[in-house]
Parts: sequence; C-alpha cells; structure tokens
Amino acid sequence: MELNCVQFLENKTILVTGATGFLAKVFVEKILRVQPNVKKLYLLVRASNDEAAKKRYDVGLEINAFGALNILNFAKKCVRAQLLLHVSTAYVCGEKPGFLPENLIFLEDIRNEDGLRLDINFERELMKERLKELKEQDCSEEDITLAMKELGMERAKLHGWPNTYVFTKSMGEMLLGNHKENLPLVIIRPTMITSTFSEPFPGWIEGLRTVDSVIIAFGKGVLKCFLVDVNSVCDMIPVDMVANAMITAAATHAGGSKVHMVYHVGSSHQNPVTFGEIHEIAVRYFTKNPLRSRNGSLITVSKLRFISSMALFSFYMTLRYKLPLQVLILLKLIDIIYPWRKGDKYGDKNRKIELAMRLVELYEPYVLFKGIFDDRNTKSLCANQKEEESKNSEKMMFDFDPKVINWGDYLTTIHIPGLITHVLKR
Repeated sequence: MELNCVQFLENKTILVTGATGFLAKVFVEKILRVQPNVKKLYLLVRASNDEAAKKRYDVGLEINAFGALNILNFAKKCVRAQLLLHVSTAYVCGEKPGFLPENLIFLEDIRNEDGLRLDINFERELMKERLKELKEQDCSEEDITLAMKELGMERAKLHGWPNTYVFTKSMGEMLLGNHKENLPLVIIRPTMITSTFSEPFPGWIEGLRTVDSVIIAFGKGVLKCFLVDVNSVCDMIPVDMVANAMITAAATHAGGSKVHMVYHVGSSHQNPVTFGEIHEIAVRYFTKNPLRSRNGSLITVSKLRFISSMALFSFYMTLRYKLPLQVLILLKLIDIIYPWRKGDKYGDKNRKIELAMRLVELYEPYVLFKGIFDDRNTKSLCANQKEEESKNSEKMMFDFDPKVINWGDYLTTIHIPGLITHVLKR
C-alpha cells in the first residue's frame, strides 16, 4: 500500500469497465496525464448499435447487480489481482433521513415492511419470467420497456428504494460483499456528479446530468414551478474530484488484506449548498447572461414557484395548468374548423407540462432527500493524501476536498457556462 499515487500507477495493468462513461473518461484521462508509464489500460466499452442497446434496455439488474458480480469473478481469476474498485452511488441508502454513515450493505439485513428478506436470485427470476410473458404475448419493444420499468419500480419500492437504479446498485454492492473472499474491495459512492472543477480544464461535461436538466429548463424559460424543498441540501461533487478519490483509494488499499472499504464522495457534510441557494444563483446567472430562444430573442427568467410535497405539486399542476389546458383543447378543435387561427398554444403548454412532470418524477427522490452523507473515511483519505504530497513539496495533484469549492463561483463561472458550451451548443 502506498499514498504516492503517481508512483503507484507506474507499470500497473488496469481494467476499466464502462469506459465510455463520463466519470470513466475523466478517470482514464487523469491516469494517462499524470503517469504515461502505466503498463496497460484495458477499456471495456459497450456496443453502440441500436439493436445491442435494445438488448441492454430492460436488464438493469443484470448490469448493475450481476454485472458487478461477473467482474468480481473475473478479478478473482486474475494473477496477482491487487484490488477491485467498484463505483456505486451514495443513494444506495434509499430514502433514509439524517446522518448516513459509510456503512456496508449486507443482504441478510434487508427486509421489507412485511419482514420478508430480499432474495436477489428471486428478483432475477421474476424479471426473466415477466420478460418471457411479454414476448410470448408479442408485445412491442415499447410496451416491453414500459412494463419492465413498472415492474422494476414496483420491486424497488417494495424493498425500500425509490427507483430501480439505486435498487440494482444496492444489490450489486451486496453481491460483491458476499462473494469477495480475500480480494481487496473498495466501494466509491459519489453523490450527484457535476462538471470538472479544474482538470483537465474547468467546466467539461457530457450530457445533462442530475440537476442540470432543471437548471437548463429554467434558463430556457420553460420551467415555472418545481417540486423541491428549498432547505434540502443538494449534494453535488465535481467529476474530477471523484476520479482523484478513486485513484487515491486504489493506491491506499491495493494489495491490502481483508480490505472492504466504503467512501462517500460528496459535499453535504463538509460544504453543503441548498436547492434554494442554487436557485438564487441560477436566477442571478440567467438574469445577467440570458439564453436566446430559437428566434434569437433573449429569454427573461423569473423565480420558480417551489412546492415541497408530491401531493401538493400534483394538485397545483391540475389547477394551474391541466384544467386551463382543457380550454386549449377546445381551441385546438376550433383551429381545425377555422384554420386561419395561428399558433399552437395547446401544444406549447402541453410540452411544458410534460417536461415539468418528467423532471419531477425523475428527481423526486433527490429534491426531497433529507439525508447528509457522513464522509469521515473520505475526509481521512484526503487528509493523508494532502500530507503525503506536502512532504514531497508537490502541488495537490489528487485533491478531492469539497471545502475548496465556492458554490456561487463554481456554478456561475464554471458549471453553468460548461453546460452551455459543451451540451447546449453541440
């Protein structure tokens, strides 16, 4: 075990799965930039053709849970394997409130409200049987996808998780813990990953991630209200800090005995920022730097209306938008009869309502989340890394201390401009 990350990477052979992903790209770039003498990098990439994607679409359980187990079994067969580093998510905790420690998840501890234990193999067989039924019924690919999503959500909520992603990620951790044997295992649990803080340059990002969809929808003027508790902490962490934590953890634990460590990589404990504060920052940014509409006119933003429960949000949407929309349906019929009427107010309003509802359904578990992630393991890891680099009079090459982030500065000069440059203008 060693803390000098650059020396650790020299002459190492590393397998990276999911290598086309956002985090993996930053991870691989950092390795190659700081240590060109790494021995070999094997990058596992997934197929890009549509047919292969369809085969992947309804098998989240196979990818996040049994896929992780397959990698573990492969690693145990490797000669002189020093470590398996698994990237999970902090939200494997489900919807638990309060201070959330960096604890391992044990399969035998998971019971639903009826006292029944989680049986991962049963969940797998249930998924396979449902998929077989749908195919025997000659359902369309679209109907199969919808049915499998519904089944996944049903099973996730039965066992205490808000969606299938965190449910299957949790099962992945359980399987790894149960089958790791003597292989050193480190689990990295990042929170909501955002654009690069500094490396390879500030603000790089791929796609709209987590809260980014809400920020951009607000900037475009298409989002007027949203489900959120303004006092809840939005736990974000720049992607390059996650990559630095991964490399440091690998250097620290590779080759260790009986290693089974968890690291929360986030900001809610040491440097929290609330959704309300993010909203104020976004208002100031887009007021000073407005986006342009398709016709080139500047978009004026106004403060969002926030609603702090799903029941109230649904009620508000019905009164404020869905009932008036019925009037526009009538007007649309008049448009058909009297085609000289111009514009499509119904279509425009309906698209905005559908966008708001999609975003709310997607982010409900996070915008109402009441947990704070304990990161004492990560804090200690970062402190040890800083001490090691200061001994060698080196600048911080592997910093992942969230306290250095000024959220107002980061969002207005790095993150939102990065979204506009690398996502909106592509």
